[in-house]
Amino acid sequence: MKTIDASHGEGGGQVVRTACALAAMTGEGVRLVNMRAGRRPPGLAAQHLTAVRAVAALCDAEVAGLALGAREIVFLPGRIKPGEFRFDVGTAGSVTLVLQALLPAALCAPGPVRVTVTGGTDVRATPTVDYFQRVFLPLLARTGARASLRIVRRGYYPRGGGEVELTIEPCGRFAPLRLEQAGALELIEGFAYCANLPGHIAARMANAATARLAGLRVRIDTRVLGRTEAFGPGGAIVLAARTAHALLGALAVAERGVPAERLGELAADELRPEIESGATLDVHAADQLLVYLARAAGPSVFLARTLSLHVQTVCWLLEQFLPVRFRSSAQGALSRLEVMPA
Repeated sequence: MKTIDASHGEGGGQVVRTACALAAMTGEGVRLVNMRAGRRPPGLAAQHLTAVRAVAALCDAEVAGLALGAREIVFLPGRIKPGEFRFDVGTAGSVTLVLQALLPAALCAPGPVRVTVTGGTDVRATPTVDYFQRVFLPLLARTGARASLRIVRRGYYPRGGGEVELTIEPCGRFAPLRLEQAGALELIEGFAYCANLPGHIAARMANAATARLAGLRVRIDTRVLGRTEAFGPGGAIVLAARTAHALLGALAVAERGVPAERLGELAADELRPEIESGATLDVHAADQLLVYLARAAGPSVFLARTLSLHVQTVCWLLEQFLPVRFRSSAQGALSRLEVMPA
């Protein structure tokens, strides 16, 4: 059984989620200590607790010490199994963070897996369900993985109540990604919506993003959702830039006191530097894809504007579980990262 200091590097919930997923995938137990030690409050929050429980249910793991606020657990995995599962964060905690923990292990199941998760669908400082569906899953599909997301209902802070269904087909081995150049920009697609709010809010987000991306080919769809489609008021915008070889995403989530125009500008201002830099993975996708590339059938490479602390932490964690090496180097103003599974 490995012991992992979960305060290493980024030191947040990502270490906990990824370590449990890797334990399930490798069949090796793990003792996690100092979980979220630098956060306030420290220890497991509801979304992290649900993520660990979800991975444990998927592989019949025994978990000691699992509780809200826990700073140390022992995770002893069994065999990953197919089937249907349902998990409830119980708050507005992010459903996508739970899905991030589940998905790598579920792809190793001997049959299809269907997971329903309830909680917050569009949460600040986390990938929204639209980013997950429109950017991350299409990128993952390039590795040969097959997974589809259905948004049943959206839910927001503070009550949550959103619901999503993720259907996953088994994947024997992931294909490597060779993303060495982005190529010419083809189109920026976007989706802006508001729920249980005045309809002009979605249009204002879209118009502001389009204006900020002046000179580029942009198409942003808008939608106004009612009570049957969303629990409570909320909204978000996601942008996806398609180039000849890359798919780059950016997002912004509505929050009280922030004008709709500012949200559109924030998403556009996040995306434009990704496009102009020549990056082949955006800052969100870079760390999320590493667990799959580390188990690919050959070496992968991508270019990022910067290798974030999240990326560096995931690289360190993957090396604790898998026979994989990482090599980073500068390529002009970009950072080049090579992923080399043994």
